[in-house]
Amino acid sequence: MRFASLGSGSRGNGTLVQAGNTLLLVDCGFNLRETEQRLARRGVTPGQLSAVLVTHEHGDHCSGVRVLANRYRLPVYMTAGTARARALRDVQQRIIIDSHTAFDIEDVQVQPVAVPHDAAEPVQYVFDWSGRRLGVLTDLGAVTPFVREQYRRCDALLLESNHCVDMLARGPYPPSLKLRVGGRFGHLSNAQAAALLDEIESERLQHLVIAHLSEKNNTVERVQDSLAVIVERVRNVLYACQEEGFDWLTIG
Repeated sequence: MRFASLGSGSRGNGTLVQAGNTLLLVDCGFNLRETEQRLARRGVTPGQLSAVLVTHEHGDHCSGVRVLANRYRLPVYMTAGTARARALRDVQQRIIIDSHTAFDIEDVQVQPVAVPHDAAEPVQYVFDWSGRRLGVLTDLGAVTPFVREQYRRCDALLLESNHCVDMLARGPYPPSLKLRVGGRFGHLSNAQAAALLDEIESERLQHLVIAHLSEKNNTVERVQDSLAVIVERVRNVLYACQEEGFDWLTIG
């Protein structure tokens, strides 16, 4: 099992998950040409994809889904709330999932995880294959007991650490946007990400990828300061960026 990123941040997101003969794309926030180029960097063509999974309807996660899926005849998995978004109404092969019920896509078991975020019916995902477990967790404003339990036993984790609370307070965003980002239905702060990692079995993690960093309200150095003690338990820690994402990581 392995995973990679096409890019991570407010200007577009996409995560590849490959297990056995199954190749999944979680979200697509790039136009078709850029998606094809970013996939090519990872040695992938769109026709190789088994399916696309959507976490929620915000443009940086779904703006490229319809064109990609319809062009290459890909099934797209999403919740009923997400499916109501205008950008996703014309997806030809929509498969509606329940936000609390696991399902299989070929070789992979997928567990949707309902999260608090300012979207219609947002979810994140945990992927299981042959005894290996990968968690993808971004775009949530609070860690609920349910979220904590679902991500407790991961072998690899892609985790949001969106903003530094102090930088957000002093930053350029208008007050309403600061409240949205820092609120319960916004994005995880560095401190919240650190607290979650302290509560799960982080010593089990082969890979920890810190993702969805704000380009205006965070820095890698701020995240490193917040996670300094915790990341000592993890074998490999990476920071996903907007332009390059990160290359394939294998879960052994």
